[in-house]
Amino acid sequence: PTHFFSHGSPMMLTQTTESSEYWRRCGEEALANGVKGIIIMSAHWTNHTANTISIATNPSPQIVPIPFAPIPTTDPDPETQRLTPDLATATRCSSLLRANGVNVHADPTYNWIHDTYQILLNMFPSTTTRAPPVTVLSTNAHFNPYFHLQIGIALRPLRAENYLLIGTGGAVHNLYRNRWGPMLRGNRDTLAMETPPEVWALEFRTAVEDALTKNSGPRLRRAVARLMKHPLYREAHATDEHFMPAVFVAGAAGDWEDEGAEGVLGAETWELTNMCNSQFTVGGGWEV
Repeated sequence: PTHFFSHGSPMMLTQTTESSEYWRRCGEEALANGVKGIIIMSAHWTNHTANTISIATNPSPQIVPIPFAPIPTTDPDPETQRLTPDLATATRCSSLLRANGVNVHADPTYNWIHDTYQILLNMFPSTTTRAPPVTVLSTNAHFNPYFHLQIGIALRPLRAENYLLIGTGGAVHNLYRNRWGPMLRGNRDTLAMETPPEVWALEFRTAVEDALTKNSGPRLRRAVARLMKHPLYREAHATDEHFMPAVFVAGAAGDWEDEGAEGVLGAETWELTNMCNSQFTVGGGWEV
């Protein structure tokens, strides 16, 4: 399988939600099926050079702290004991990408960003067992959907080698349209819903679900890329970086060999009234 996970606000790191439970189940399935490593595209990390992405090559990355959502420390050094960078796979990914016309910048200064580690720490919550080794990819700040499809296409062969490809972004993610009141009044409750989500958020959320669950093979790639022309896209994504990981996942799971593979909406959590954190698995399940 491949996953498009909406990571939501940093508060999702410590909230028990339908989404966090789904992340945990996906992690359990990955371990049960002997996953070799995780390859994850980060919405919060961008490369600004045309036709180029960055790949993390820091051998000892630290966690970038979040002042209002502290990491629960149940062991002395959770960021180094639970998350391990995969430098060998980073090199392998670089070769595959360059062979497919994608320029790669190896970044030895990368540190874990919350959109990545809050997914991984929820997928693999054990403090006594390391998560599978992780390779982190950036998005590209030109936000060309066809370029991000190509990244997924280039790395798709690694699925057959038991690597798990993940995009961490957001189904509906427009910080300007969120309702920040419950967060700013001091109780830090991003799950409070004083009013229902607005119509534009509900309609675009449904369009994302339809694209990812009602299409497979090359149709999946076309459907996801076409969402950027949806009349409500700019309402749902004032900026593009949180949508690019969905395009990456469609590239990785949208080959002719994926025709007929199931796409499912596994969980969903709304935050700040208009932020929709949908969790998708596409490209079928684990082969047994």
